[in-house]
Amino acid sequence: MSDHQWMSLLGLANRARKVISGEELTVKQIRSGNAKLILLSADASRNTAKKITDKCNSYEVPLKFVENRHLLGQAIGKEARVVVAVMDDGFAKKLVTLLD
Repeated sequence: MSDHQWMSLLGLANRARKVISGEELTVKQIRSGNAKLILLSADASRNTAKKITDKCNSYEVPLKFVENRHLLGQAIGKEARVVVAVMDDGFAKKLVTLLD
């Protein structure tokens, strides 16, 4: 599948207001049980990657990696983003299939 299909879908999810970006907001959504999927850039700092990975493991939230922070930010129409939480089951399931 095309690299950019997941970006288009993430952009659609963002326009539907089903996406949260930023480390602190993402951790908050994981804790509250609202996050259905976490997208983490492969170039995230070691501390951020560990924090997000540990939270996802303890709260059993799926975690997927994307190439870099610029693609992740571009997909949601913002500056570079390191981590994004998807809040909708439908978008999350489709993104998982596109990213596998």
